[in-house]
Amino acid sequence: MRILLVEDDAVLFDIIQRSLSDAGMRVDCAQDLAIARHFWAAQSYDAVVLDLNLPLSHDAGRGSGLDLLKNMRRQGDSTPVLILTARNRTDERIAGLDAGADDYLGKPFELAELAARLRALIRRRQGSIDRVTVGRLCFDRSQRRVYVNDVELFLPARELDVLCELFSPPGRAVSKKDLSDKLSDFADMLTDNALEAFISRLRKKLTGSGASIRTLRGIGYRVEEESP
Repeated sequence: MRILLVEDDAVLFDIIQRSLSDAGMRVDCAQDLAIARHFWAAQSYDAVVLDLNLPLSHDAGRGSGLDLLKNMRRQGDSTPVLILTARNRTDERIAGLDAGADDYLGKPFELAELAARLRALIRRRQGSIDRVTVGRLCFDRSQRRVYVNDVELFLPARELDVLCELFSPPGRAVSKKDLSDKLSDFADMLTDNALEAFISRLRKKLTGSGASIRTLRGIGYRVEEESP
């Protein structure tokens, strides 16, 4: 999952980034509206966490995250957006939802709830459930745990990231570009060689699970159930 976090409070910014990263999400961070607008236009995200009262840029006055949201919705962008703000009166929540937000969470908040709400938004958009099974392989996406014949298979974090994208939902062909985009951030881009190495190691570890990662030439990868 790749998330855009738009928040100008440096302390809260760092806490949220670390918490979402620990939950297995790749997080791009923008601390003003100009950077947020650039990132959002340049990259496809699974969800956006958006504050409302934000600097226009590093050397300008302040603006509203609602203006950015309305502009993206006018352009046809349907990325799930969770507004995270201290402006939590009923009329303010209504204004945010009417502007195109999918969810609204007031400050202060619990970090675990923020991660859970993001997973729910992404799951709703993808039409998938957290626990999916292919062959004898079961992947619990919310807990980031993989089981083969009910025995947990322990995978490094980056291999889990790859598998999570391939199971979003399973059966969907995922291009190399989409995988690289979702598993990278602007400071750490995943190369084709690194992605192919992750896929190769995953294939070996999934041997005997009844699930395989198939290469679709010119398209990408897909998780499939192996034939008996």
